Amino acid sequence: MVPAGASAAAAVLAAGFASIRTTPVEGSERAPYCMMGVCFDCLAEIDGVANRQSCMIEVRPGMQINRQIRARVIGQPFPFPPPRTGEE
Repeated sequence: MVPAGASAAAAVLAAGFASIRTTPVEGSERAPYCMMGVCFDCLAEIDGVANRQSCMIEVRPGMQINRQIRARVIGQPFPFPPPRTGEE
């Protein structure tokens, strides 16, 4: 069980998983490292969206966290809205 307010990365580590993603070129395993959004070693697929920084996302019941295998697929939506144009 993960305490309320914990990150998705903390949930993965608490569950005993040794890695959360593989690198794009070599396929080397990586685990969450800095836990503050700087190193990007915690990238994961969360709720079907790849390339999410799992250390920056609060875990919630029913959340689907999957290992990110190699690089993100081009054409997949970004995990954030597009920038505003100022015309809205």
